Amino acid sequence: MRVLVMFDLPTKTKKDRQTGTKFRNNLIKLGFFMMQFSVYMRICKGSASAKASINNVRKFVPPRGSIRCLIITEKQFDSMEILLGGVGFNEMMNEPRNLVLFGFDEKKGEYVYADNDKDSDEEKLLQTKSKKTRNIQGSLFEF
Repeated sequence: MRVLVMFDLPTKTKKDRQTGTKFRNNLIKLGFFMMQFSVYMRICKGSASAKASINNVRKFVPPRGSIRCLIITEKQFDSMEILLGGVGFNEMMNEPRNLVLFGFDEKKGEYVYADNDKDSDEEKLLQTKSKKTRNIQGSLFEF
């Protein structure tokens, strides 16, 4: 499931701009990322998590402007057509297919990362780690 937050906030005064920036920063702290200007999205595990995300957004809604939330399924999101422009960097980096699961290949004696795209042999080679190095974390984002 995905939660979309769409908003139009006033920007006439300095205080309005500060309020809008604070709202946007709070969305980012909750795990939302920008899909387009004034459209933020969060991937959730299910409808309960999606509703909880909306309730968390309600806690810091500014006093003026227009804010709407929409819960959609993955199938509905995948059926979206891009008419102009392309997929943004934030969308590419936050796709659920980037979540990696791993298992142990007993024949090779190695931990192997699951691969959703079975087309790329080069990626498969990069995603395989030997059993000896499984407990060494090379960087903050490497598991």
